[in-house]
Amino acid sequence: MSTSPTPANFIRAAIDHDQRSNKQQGRVVTRFPPEPNGYLHIGHAKSICLNFGIARDYGGVCHLRFDDTNPEKESLEYVQSIIDAVRWLGFSWSQDNVEHLYYASDYYDTLYRCAEILIERGYAYVDSQSSEAMRALRGTLTAPGTPSPYRERSAAENLDLFRRMRAGEFDEGAHVLRAKIDMASPNLNLRDPVLYRIRYAHHYRTGDTWCIYPMYDYTHCISDALENITHSLCTLEFEDHRPLYDWILARLAEADVFKPPLPQQIEFARLNLNYVVTSKRKLLQLVHERHVEGWDDPRLPTLAGLRRRGFTPNSLRLFCERIGVAKADSWIDMSVLEQALRDDLEPLAARAIAVLDPLKLIIDNYPADQSELCTAPLHPHQPERGVRSFPFSRELWIEREDFAEQPPKGYFRLFPGNRVRLRYGFVVECTSVEKDAAGNLLAVHCNYFPDSKSGTAGSNNYKVKGNIHWVSAVHAYAAEVRLYDRLFTAEQPDANGRDFLTVLNPNAKRLVHAYLEPGVQSMQPEERVQFERHGYFVVDYADSKPQQPVFNRIVSLKDSWGK
Repeated sequence: MSTSPTPANFIRAAIDHDQRSNKQQGRVVTRFPPEPNGYLHIGHAKSICLNFGIARDYGGVCHLRFDDTNPEKESLEYVQSIIDAVRWLGFSWSQDNVEHLYYASDYYDTLYRCAEILIERGYAYVDSQSSEAMRALRGTLTAPGTPSPYRERSAAENLDLFRRMRAGEFDEGAHVLRAKIDMASPNLNLRDPVLYRIRYAHHYRTGDTWCIYPMYDYTHCISDALENITHSLCTLEFEDHRPLYDWILARLAEADVFKPPLPQQIEFARLNLNYVVTSKRKLLQLVHERHVEGWDDPRLPTLAGLRRRGFTPNSLRLFCERIGVAKADSWIDMSVLEQALRDDLEPLAARAIAVLDPLKLIIDNYPADQSELCTAPLHPHQPERGVRSFPFSRELWIEREDFAEQPPKGYFRLFPGNRVRLRYGFVVECTSVEKDAAGNLLAVHCNYFPDSKSGTAGSNNYKVKGNIHWVSAVHAYAAEVRLYDRLFTAEQPDANGRDFLTVLNPNAKRLVHAYLEPGVQSMQPEERVQFERHGYFVVDYADSKPQQPVFNRIVSLKDSWGK
């Protein structure tokens, strides 16, 4: 018997119980079943990590299955994006050289035959009411529903109508196939739910072969049974659907279509993250109305967007591990996700210097035709990784905020008459400033102390409080840097029916033309670096060119949102 090596939760407890009782003969088979009607988002990451992680930890397998029963909204583009996202997160659906990649559309013939069996056994009927009439007779949470006037059609008549539905004899909406369960059930999902509807829509895989399509609740449980899934892990919104899941499988088991043990559905709380929307409809609106630049826009919570932003697969797995698995919905603050990212990147990312808001610093007593190398560790806590070198010259770029002509109290950076250390370089003293006719600051002038170079004998004789970043003006790499922040200014953008577009953050993306330590010019797409003081950055894989990387800020060094 396998034992789970990760922290226990109620799902693992249920699986452990099944293994002790040998309910599934020791098997653990899970599945991740997205509908290919959009790109996966951060919420899906939790389900992916849970389903694939449990299968891995128990020596089982997790299937990737596309629940593609809605032809009007699905496409191959979305299929490929989902495959890419799951692989990027580090999971595989292969076991013993078998690819457990499935499509509900592959089961259309079987699903249809199961529907005929339900009809033949008196468990399904064709209803010819309009959708409005069916809705009116469904009842409420406190009042029972009213049976359809077509509920008592004979099995022969239902079978004939259903086959004619498949043959394309009727218009959309003329008929549906419904399960015959209990119109008085307190669970509205059991009040004769629709199993099939007529749709004259081209399917991206089956073309125009079918004009009737099965509903999700009907398809999902049968697909699980066909694939011998042991534990069907769903989010909480499907808890009320579980009796229907069990009812359909039980009726088909009675007809010897399936043999026990049947799949078991277990629900867990979905991921609700502050400052994002994860509704596919709303994400689609953001993309189609061009509020963002595509599904992989780094401001989006899609996995493609998070990847382009610079998130690592490990940081997302770490985040999902930290938030755990619960039975009740809750809201997770964005800072938890960002901290998981920082914790993952801190030991991995090499360091470099970037000046994002440049101000010219001229060292008047340094030779104009001279330069020399300064060195710094690639990682301050990992000396074994070695050092990096970058040039020092007469003209430098510093951060504009590191100079104040009239410094406030407690300001220890550069101002007239003050000394600071140029990080990894020399101590300088501000002597004057240079302005244009309008009084705008153009440059700061300093003198340097030749015996103050960091790491050399005597450099410690200079005691200064300020330590500022710089790059050589003539040697620096001039790059486009994109500063990303949260897409919305409200914690719950669509709360209480609010139009989420009204709380879009106008500063969620800012472009700056920065000067960077020259060594970063050779960085490759998706390579990450910590720009000292500014945060973690990644080379954008879409817009970078060889020797011309574009950098996206992944996350700042500390949480400063709203501060």
